Amino acid sequence: MSSDKPWKGYDEQLTILKSRGMLVGDEIKASNYLERIGYYRLSGYWYSFRKHEVTSLGNNKLGYVRHDDFMENSYFEDAVKLYVFDKKLRLLALDALERIELSVRVDVAHLLGEKDIYAYENPRNFYRDFYTVVRRRGKTNHEEWLDSYYNNLKRSRKLPFVAHYMNKYGKLPIWVSTEIWDFGMLSKLFSGMQRVDQDKIAQKYGAVSGMAFETWLRGFNFIRNVSAHHSLLWNSNILERASPIKDDMFLAKLRTERAFIYFCLMQKLLSVICPNSSWGQRFSDLMDDFPEIRCKAVSLNDFDLPEDWRTWEFWG
Repeated sequence: MSSDKPWKGYDEQLTILKSRGMLVGDEIKASNYLERIGYYRLSGYWYSFRKHEVTSLGNNKLGYVRHDDFMENSYFEDAVKLYVFDKKLRLLALDALERIELSVRVDVAHLLGEKDIYAYENPRNFYRDFYTVVRRRGKTNHEEWLDSYYNNLKRSRKLPFVAHYMNKYGKLPIWVSTEIWDFGMLSKLFSGMQRVDQDKIAQKYGAVSGMAFETWLRGFNFIRNVSAHHSLLWNSNILERASPIKDDMFLAKLRTERAFIYFCLMQKLLSVICPNSSWGQRFSDLMDDFPEIRCKAVSLNDFDLPEDWRTWEFWG
């Protein structure tokens, strides 16, 4: 194994980039970006600028090898512009997902609360797989969900509304409990709901079934986490993916491992939740502001954005 990677100052980091072919105009400004954003985070945006070649991986498979040196016309400034574009994209995602999360929380709480005001505690309100023991962990999915809920409840005890309900009733009714759920908890609880209940909520948002909508929420949760942690989004692989969408002629064209399809789904849901929202126009404006990358290493094709996307019904 090689020795530990040595610490390097900002000026030294910049010198290394220049030695590998990175073009730097204003070195003071570039050093400031390294100090404010960090070499490692920015490296995700100039990764595609690095030279690469096709190589054999064996078994008749081919792959790419990335070199440390950069392509011609690789500018530090262009990597920063990509970072700024991605930051604006993440903020748009968080804006949409906040509204979606709140709306679906209300749907879940309203539907389950009609059956049982403490429905989240009773496993019989859920699909049997959700309250069947997973032998590997020794707990059911419902028990694990409750662990997360009670941990959040413990951290939230001093909030006035939590203190009021706990002191007066000893527990939170489901429509209050949603205020301390995170998106992951919402997604997981929805996945455990009875199919008929899932379908009711999914129908409201134009999903073909509750099971399909469950995968949309899982993809949204992944994008929400990426965005909240300021990680690279625009051309990244989505690891928690929606199921392929075959009932929509537009969405069927898109890859669920790329982010654009989830922005389409966000727009689809927002058209139900807040039909007069300007979110879609702001997304469109951002696509027009995609930076010109002088080494031509990346484009909006890496986001899976088709040329005709603005003609699709939910973007029109």
